[in-house]
Amino acid sequence: MKKRSDEADAPTSLQRGLRLLRHLGEATAGGMRLSDLAAQAGETEATTHRLLKSLIAEEFVTRTADRRYRLALDFFALAARVETSDNLRDTCRPHLIHLCAALGETVFLLVRTGFNAVCLDRANGPIPIRSFTDDIGGRIPLGIGQGSLVILAFLPPGEREEVIRFNLPRLIDMSPIDEVFLRTEIEKAQRLGFSASETGVLPGMTGVAVPIFDTNGNVVAALSIGTLSERLTPERKAAVIDCLRREAEAIGRRVSPFDPALRRPARWLGGVEAPRG
Repeated sequence: MKKRSDEADAPTSLQRGLRLLRHLGEATAGGMRLSDLAAQAGETEATTHRLLKSLIAEEFVTRTADRRYRLALDFFALAARVETSDNLRDTCRPHLIHLCAALGETVFLLVRTGFNAVCLDRANGPIPIRSFTDDIGGRIPLGIGQGSLVILAFLPPGEREEVIRFNLPRLIDMSPIDEVFLRTEIEKAQRLGFSASETGVLPGMTGVAVPIFDTNGNVVAALSIGTLSERLTPERKAAVIDCLRREAEAIGRRVSPFDPALRRPARWLGGVEAPRG
């Protein structure tokens, strides 16, 4: 008589689940459809679906709006404990200080959290300025301000459209931004590689931002400066952009896609909890 027990079944289910994680890890950023994942894993769709439900329950896998499956943020956060002991804020801090001293401007580090951008760190220049995020831990909808807009511009197309659909009513309520303006600025940022949009939301203030890409080429953050409008002449703007790009590239070479600060930025704010919104 064939014996069947939880102990006997567990290794088989575990191995199958790990095989699914491996295939998802090798997939593109958009994830995989159930049928494709089942075929690659050599499983039936019913079995694959059952295993995925367990992985989703443990928050190792997530299902996208277009019914694709991909590794979830908690999986990367767990992997980060082995991959690196550093975090993005510590990695970027010397670069922020260097830029602040070299440019004499306030420098910001922003990362994405859901439909928002959060200020993970800043280095204050000698001139008091106002900013959209206000201070470390401040959140703004993606699309407001140069830093959050440049992150939005370089997200994968599907994610970018999802954010635009969700955030557009919020942006219209908060600012003179409409969909035409937003999409025009996104296209401009993609073409130029930086954002320097002028919305007039903060009178007398302006800024420039560049994206930071991780070692996989995914946008993970933005470096930006905020300053008085009269200080950012066309000639000086070009020099500032060059400085920001050099530092962003140097940071990107050190940023792992498993960095926990990219998955749970509030946990790396040194006790500063970002306001909801």
